[in-house]
Amino acid sequence: MNTLRERTSAQRRVLRVGSQATLSRNFQIGYLQPLLGRDDVEIVIRSGALGDLLQSLEAHRLDVVLANISPPRDAATPWVSHTIAEQPVSLIGTPERVGSGSTFEELLSRQPLVLPTIDSSIRFGIDALFDRLHIRPRIAAEVDDMAMIRLLAREGTGLAIVPPIVVKDELESGKLLEVDQFPQMSETFYAVTLRRRFPNPLLRELTRDSS
Repeated sequence: MNTLRERTSAQRRVLRVGSQATLSRNFQIGYLQPLLGRDDVEIVIRSGALGDLLQSLEAHRLDVVLANISPPRDAATPWVSHTIAEQPVSLIGTPERVGSGSTFEELLSRQPLVLPTIDSSIRFGIDALFDRLHIRPRIAAEVDDMAMIRLLAREGTGLAIVPPIVVKDELESGKLLEVDQFPQMSETFYAVTLRRRFPNPLLRELTRDSS
């Protein structure tokens, strides 16, 4: 019996994933979906700040880091950033907030907004759009965590500017509505690895499925 257990354990492969704490949980699940539920695979997910996760990656404590920022490369830290998804950014809110008859620009200027923080990869584009349209936004909250943006949107705190994948379930159920997508604006998601002689073979399966 012990020998059988040892063989079963030996056949299981482990993938150690670091996930940027602010990243959408729906995105993470979607990326890892090909490996979820497999008897021969164990997935270990650690959430944290990007800098800490990259240190763990460099120390070989992680196989891959999921992030929405591509870290800069240099000779000392040769990160390899694989683009695995690019999601549109939309204006999203409860049916009560969205109402009827208002245009996209009117909602942006009149309704309170839940925005990503200024260090977000999409905030620069949002602020540039406000400037072009001469809009002074009513900011209800600035949040660096996608799960919190999702919660605030559901509670009707304001209209959220967020990739629809973050609130996929709420959009499908009708609890939230997608007003419109922001033109020429998207959020890019990366799988960050290091160049290694013997990379985890499970990464190849994920890269193939996401390409």
